[in-house]
Amino acid sequence: MYSSKYLELLIEELVKLPSVGQKSAQRLALHLLRVPKEDALRLSDAIRAVRERVGFCGTCGNFSEGDPCSMCADPQRDPALLCVVEQPGDVLALERTAAFRGRYHVLGGALSPLEGTSPEMLRIRELLERLRSGEVREIILATNPNVNGEATAMYLSRLITPLGVKVTRIARGVPMGSDLEYSDLVTLSRALEGRREVD
Repeated sequence: MYSSKYLELLIEELVKLPSVGQKSAQRLALHLLRVPKEDALRLSDAIRAVRERVGFCGTCGNFSEGDPCSMCADPQRDPALLCVVEQPGDVLALERTAAFRGRYHVLGGALSPLEGTSPEMLRIRELLERLRSGEVREIILATNPNVNGEATAMYLSRLITPLGVKVTRIARGVPMGSDLEYSDLVTLSRALEGRREVD
């Protein structure tokens, strides 16, 4: 127990963050007490600003300060190429590669009967509305390579294919820097299936 109820309150709030246990929360709280007051207040201001000013793009569902977001409004991005992802964090990961210059659609999750996530709870209806414009020629399904992500990709593929839009799935395989002997059987099988001709 600390002698300050405010410090205890801060620790209680920090523990609610993902991957932050009691000891980590204590370290963070004590760190905030040690840094210059201005640094701690900047963190507080940043948290307040992101909660007050960042929402979701009405078009793609990604985090945004405006509607539409800068990626949906960017004329340099190819509107015929649409990458479907589960969460806004997936957009960040793909953007870091600088390899994709199309647009995105964030579902807001993946199908999961065990967790109670049904198609109506995802942004699938909005996706189909975007396809009705006729502007999109290819959908890249970039859901996670797990059971829920695969089920979501298969479900979307069955919905989209009859609309005459090309449906592709991101390739999966052996990551750079790893050894084949340590790869699981599913990863190796997918790597063999997704092989390409050497240039």
